[in-house]
Amino acid sequence: MTAGHWTTDRPWRGIMVATALPLREDLSIDYDAYAEHVSHLIGNGCDGVVPNGSLGEYQTLTDDERARVVRTAVEAAGDGARVMPGVAAYGSAESRRWAEHAAEAGCGSVLLLPPNTYRADEQAVRSHYAEVAKAGLPVVAYNNPFDTRVDLTPDLLAGLHGDGTVVAVKEFTGDVRRAYEIAELAPDLDLLIGADDVLLELALAGAVGWIAGYPNAFPATCAELYDAACAHDLETALPLYRSLHPLLRQDSKTEFVQSIKLSMDIVGRRGGPTRPPRSPLSGATEALVRSATEKAMAAGHR
Repeated sequence: MTAGHWTTDRPWRGIMVATALPLREDLSIDYDAYAEHVSHLIGNGCDGVVPNGSLGEYQTLTDDERARVVRTAVEAAGDGARVMPGVAAYGSAESRRWAEHAAEAGCGSVLLLPPNTYRADEQAVRSHYAEVAKAGLPVVAYNNPFDTRVDLTPDLLAGLHGDGTVVAVKEFTGDVRRAYEIAELAPDLDLLIGADDVLLELALAGAVGWIAGYPNAFPATCAELYDAACAHDLETALPLYRSLHPLLRQDSKTEFVQSIKLSMDIVGRRGGPTRPPRSPLSGATEALVRSATEKAMAAGHR
């Protein structure tokens, strides 16, 4: 077993799929389809799921919906340790409550953005993570400065890890150089691939997990790619990476939720529509995603 695989004592490692949330045409949640999707992902080589992330449209969910999504994921996964809910919220107290809910549901870890209501300084960020860590579950930091306007720099991550409030980071900046600086400043902090289109580069740099988008549509092939990348088997990994990259790079685009859901629909999984303000893809982007998905299917990816 390589260092990049899931274990019960480090349940944030391996392929944790940021799950898309199947919606009906009336925009209600199809919980049965979601449960089946979670089971399908784990049955096709993925290690666990991350409900209530951006890909799961958490910002548009009611509290009752958000709580039920977590419960559904835990039941479908068969082991709550395989579930890492997103607990982002406008207030630290609310994020802590969602982390406490995750603990009560039996989840193994949580994923937490920094404060995103304003451009928080270092002390505010460290206080935010400390508050949520009080819930008792391992906290994975999510560095997405494009959306939050708060950058969890290697220095700041080292501080958070030194505080004992985070065990890992989902690195979404796309700057693969950071992997080496993080390893130097916080060698015991687990690096998780946070953007699909730098998977190979970060795996080679020592990442031990992937919080993933496109396995929603192609779980088995993405698992094969991840395994090969972690094993530094470039003969296997590089052709797969090249073949999938037209889709993987959509994970870093503004319309990533719509793109992944469209790919799911094309391959026969239930993606469905997105809730406003996200609107359906149109024009060139839809054509690109459709063509790339059909090409991936024709290549035998699944």
